[in-house]
Amino acid sequence: MQGEKKKKIVKTIKVDVDKCNGCRACELICSAFHATPKYSSNNPARARIRLIRDPLRDVYVPVYAGEYTPAECAGRDKYIIDGKEYDECAFCRASCPSRDEFKEPDSGLPLKCDMCEGEDEPLCVKVCLADALVLEEREEEVEEEEEQEELEIGLESLTKKHGVQKVLDAIARMSKQG
Repeated sequence: MQGEKKKKIVKTIKVDVDKCNGCRACELICSAFHATPKYSSNNPARARIRLIRDPLRDVYVPVYAGEYTPAECAGRDKYIIDGKEYDECAFCRASCPSRDEFKEPDSGLPLKCDMCEGEDEPLCVKVCLADALVLEEREEEVEEEEEQEELEIGLESLTKKHGVQKVLDAIARMSKQG
């Protein structure tokens, strides 16, 4: 369903790979911010930002989580950076069925960068002492579209992983407890 065009402020994190020193502070603060309760634990697998690292060649590339995609992409290009070959998937921001990156480790639900909702700027940007991560804001004209709700995305992911019947059984058990 196509909607009307509206002006919207779009926030993005600009990544300068030449400035990144591989400290991984961005991963640590992100995983702590998204822990339950907040800041109670640290598990980089829960972070919405990942660092592709090749310390021997001094190559560090921060990649933050983008939209969930229900299908694998067709692109399987290779990139060579300072003599090391990287698969295109390494730089992809999407959570998809073909890889484990940007998925919640316990549930398998897709993770997406939420720009540390509720904070004045993403915490990865705040803690990056090398200024490799910078918040950028720009105004764009966008069409309003109906988006799939987080609940629908989560249920779709769970049913693909465990099957509809197991999810329904779990919901039935939970409704009896509540």
